[in-house]
Amino acid sequence: MPEAPAKPSPAPKVNRIGLEKKVYEGSESTLCSGCGHDSITAHIISAYYDLGVDPYRVAKFSGIGCSSKTPAYFIARTHGFNGVHGRMPSVATGALVANRTMHGIGISGDGDTASIGLGQFCHLIRRNIPLVYIIEDNGVYGLTKGQFSATADLGTKMKGGKVNEYSPIDCCALAIELGCGFVARSFSGDHKQMPAILKAAFSHKGTAVIDVISPCITFNNHEGSTKNYQAARDNDIPLHEIGYTPYFAPITVDYPEGSTIEVTLHDGSKLALKKLARDYNPTERMQALTVIEEGHRQGKYMTGILFIDPKKQDFQTLEGLPEEPLVSLTQDQVRPGREALEQVMEELR
Repeated sequence: MPEAPAKPSPAPKVNRIGLEKKVYEGSESTLCSGCGHDSITAHIISAYYDLGVDPYRVAKFSGIGCSSKTPAYFIARTHGFNGVHGRMPSVATGALVANRTMHGIGISGDGDTASIGLGQFCHLIRRNIPLVYIIEDNGVYGLTKGQFSATADLGTKMKGGKVNEYSPIDCCALAIELGCGFVARSFSGDHKQMPAILKAAFSHKGTAVIDVISPCITFNNHEGSTKNYQAARDNDIPLHEIGYTPYFAPITVDYPEGSTIEVTLHDGSKLALKKLARDYNPTERMQALTVIEEGHRQGKYMTGILFIDPKKQDFQTLEGLPEEPLVSLTQDQVRPGREALEQVMEELR
């Protein structure tokens, strides 16, 4: 009796540009099992895949620390630069000014950002460099055995029992104060909120800061810590439900009338923010700062998109940089002629 013909294998699932999800993966993680940073990696992979971002147009940047290993774990076949401690913003600035066709993503930690890199973080935001800046925030220096970082909450306890006596730096409040056009906070274990925030950030033109509470399973997951898994779950207060519709999917988000704020992002994508427990408008800068301060007083994490200004112009636009990479410009385009030089000299007289 002849054998039945084998059934053809189902076609692999691909995104809108014809790529499988595995294309957006990287090396196997070497972080501690259960680390919140690996959850963030999974969210990044899913967001890039769902949006159909060309991997070869992504530029990954990081500094030093456990968090700075994350870029190795997503999109292996792309561009990347691991800089020195706290200096990731300047490297990203140079790369993204030289080639504005790249999609920049920077992964940093609370130590890399809020301590040695604080000055660079401030000037990146001030210039509004088009970079999605993710802070993997666990409140400790996990790579050097769990000392308090600059974002550790006042009164939180170290694994050995020591209590932090210094006030924390809130990177979200600082970013809003500096004029950042997209500021969000989330929890690494929030599998509904995190992907929506990432997709919105990827569609924002300018600096997008996302502070992610990402518990350190080894040095900061004990009772008494304000950033362990249980504390993050118990003290998370979402400001809204986030609906995201990419520009290539003409689908409206269905929320009850009068309870939703809709924001159109730079690329035409739609962001729908359904109000939950409060009447919160993320386009109001002072309200965002007030809500963050209120969270501090209550010992809570206000999560969601804290502030957004989709009309803010990025550095490349303000400086009139060409659309094509600087390396491809001809000598005639980059070398001013005699008349142009004489005009400059005349203006300086």
